[in-house]
Amino acid sequence: MYSKENAKASVMSLPATRFLVDEQSEVFFSTSETTRAISYQARRGRLRKLGPRLYSTNLEDAPEDVARRHVWRIAAGYFPGAVVVDRTAIEFRPAADGSITLAVDRRKADVTAVPGLRLRPRVGPTEVPGDTAEQFGTDLRVSSRARAFLDNMRPSRGRAGLVSRTLSRAEMEEALDEYARNDQDALNKLRDETRALAPRLGAEKELEALDGVIGRLCGTRPGRLTTARGRARRRGTPFDHARVARLDELAGYLNGAAALQVSERQSNDTEVFAFFEAYFSNYIEGTEFDVKEAEAIVFDGAIPATRPKDARDIIGTYKLVVEASQRARVPHSADELIGILKDQHQRMLAARPEVSPGEFKAKPNHAGGYYFVDPELVEGTLREAFGFYNTLAPGFARALFAMFLVAEVHPFADGNGRIARVLMNSELTAAGMQRIIVTTAARGDYLAGLRAMSYQGWSRTLERILASIQRQTAELDFSSLEGAERQLEEARAYEYVSAFGSDRLLGLGEPMSGR
Repeated sequence: MYSKENAKASVMSLPATRFLVDEQSEVFFSTSETTRAISYQARRGRLRKLGPRLYSTNLEDAPEDVARRHVWRIAAGYFPGAVVVDRTAIEFRPAADGSITLAVDRRKADVTAVPGLRLRPRVGPTEVPGDTAEQFGTDLRVSSRARAFLDNMRPSRGRAGLVSRTLSRAEMEEALDEYARNDQDALNKLRDETRALAPRLGAEKELEALDGVIGRLCGTRPGRLTTARGRARRRGTPFDHARVARLDELAGYLNGAAALQVSERQSNDTEVFAFFEAYFSNYIEGTEFDVKEAEAIVFDGAIPATRPKDARDIIGTYKLVVEASQRARVPHSADELIGILKDQHQRMLAARPEVSPGEFKAKPNHAGGYYFVDPELVEGTLREAFGFYNTLAPGFARALFAMFLVAEVHPFADGNGRIARVLMNSELTAAGMQRIIVTTAARGDYLAGLRAMSYQGWSRTLERILASIQRQTAELDFSSLEGAERQLEEARAYEYVSAFGSDRLLGLGEPMSGR
């Protein structure tokens, strides 16, 4: 029944301010003007509350996922003008417990909890030279590198289930090593910057402690380092931490899997097999000759006047895979690994002085947008990875690891794929197993396997692809040149095919996402 009282109550239940949900971003803060309107829409189930004054239009995704997508906007909303400091200023992401550490100009709530995030302010300078303003599209500031490292030398402990505000000494060593990975003089520059900044922050003790860690990393001061990365840098052989972790993952998988063993076909003629191994290994890298022309180059020494270097690349590769002294040459130490790679690279590409045969790369290299190990980290990464290499059983597991190690590090300016496959096949020969020929037809799947391991860490995918190519190789008879050539033609081995384009070729029985 209509009454003035009911009409008044109906009007009071409506939002006082015009508010359209569709006009809001995924996360937003309420204001005094919009509080009633937002509360009304939240009661209707059109909005989700994430925290004090914080709402989201996303009703489907987990609240933790929504909050982490907008971490910096949320931090700026609760603490406008704050500075990202301490652990967060080094890691640039929420810590394992969701912590984000901030410096504010006056005391505020100790911790603001939002699903997936814990915003942890502390009183500290918010106007320090070198800090960068308006980061992440907000009014947050971010510590300069000098301030970040000084702040992280302050001791702290995790309390009430929270991680410590600052890095541990082990984490600090790794952060400094990471900071120096692209610039050998970066730590000395950092030293100078922190000396100028420390008085402004009242961080003289922290400066002294940081100076000591940097000195130990650079080998100019005695003292103990707690991490493998730190000790490697002091030795002068820093390594790529992310790549070593990926290689550790691959070795762990291979050590836990049943060894795949395909014995070498006894009827194969070594020279015939070596020819096709060298031919395809060069062809898939872009050194393309007709097979008859390549036979004349290798067996008759017929070097074409227009492409002498390409021809000598094939001859160089052939000699590495046919000569008894090189065919089964495998490393038993990190020193031997480095020695073998450099020596075989020099032998293979001796006709190309422009690529510095036998010398590790001086400039970074990449495939498309994927960058390989930085030049100054090559030797250290190879040395560190050999510890995993040495745990693997002889045969397929060691061969696969050796190939991926060289392919992923990419230690030379050119010839990395060929050298990787030479070492792979040497490991197979040393164990009496079937060598692998990556034909033109198998190239797409081979490269897809490498990418799957590099990008996603799909060890099983790489293993199954390489095992499939090994089985294909074992099915062919290389007892005569003419017979092998005919079988390869029948198998359409000279044709390019797309990756994962043929069940006959792969024999995997499941999509690439199977690890």
